[in-house]
Amino acid sequence: MRYILAPSILSADFKVLGSQMKLTEENGAEYLHFDVMDGMFVPSISFGMPVLKSIHTATGQVMDVHLMVQEPIRYVEAFKEAGADILTVHLEACEDIRATIKKIRDCGMKAGLSICPETDVEEAEELLGEIDMLLIMSVHPGFGGQKFIPQSLEKICTARKMAKAQGLELDIEVDGGIGHFNVRDVLDAGVNVVVAGSAVFEGDLAENTKKFVEIMKNYG
Repeated sequence: MRYILAPSILSADFKVLGSQMKLTEENGAEYLHFDVMDGMFVPSISFGMPVLKSIHTATGQVMDVHLMVQEPIRYVEAFKEAGADILTVHLEACEDIRATIKKIRDCGMKAGLSICPETDVEEAEELLGEIDMLLIMSVHPGFGGQKFIPQSLEKICTARKMAKAQGLELDIEVDGGIGHFNVRDVLDAGVNVVVAGSAVFEGDLAENTKKFVEIMKNYG
């Protein structure tokens, strides 16, 4: 299993975003996490297709796009054109989740499915064979800098067991409240893709990234 760090640019300094992205890449982060918020599914508003289109060629990193957007099926093609490699949508935000997943894959992207802390992970069980990645939100979506919800570890364990029961080598991603102090806990639970925002971008970005990558590399 490959262990991958996905720094979230929600915590980046946009005055120097290009150079910060390169620093994360140079220090081993394979993905870049791009959070899109619409002010409807979550209270906050972030950024969208124009920003992704302008930055996705600045590094060779995989563009891991997380749509916290109501009825994201409306935007699938636009995010493909903007440079998304992985497009993750919320189970709670889709009227027809299977049609949304199919459209993502038909557009040539990997399909991710995310669930909020209030959603039982078993609600995603029958969809695991149709997706490439399951994202477990370990904070309430919409704001950076929140504390990790401990009950998320049990959900991650359950998700990994469900995937194994179906014979799936599914990527399981976690987002929210992850730092160097608790990243091993989520890896032990079954995560292999880790989103980190403030723990990467606050302070020494290069050293923060390198430390995450070393922990994950040695774990694997």
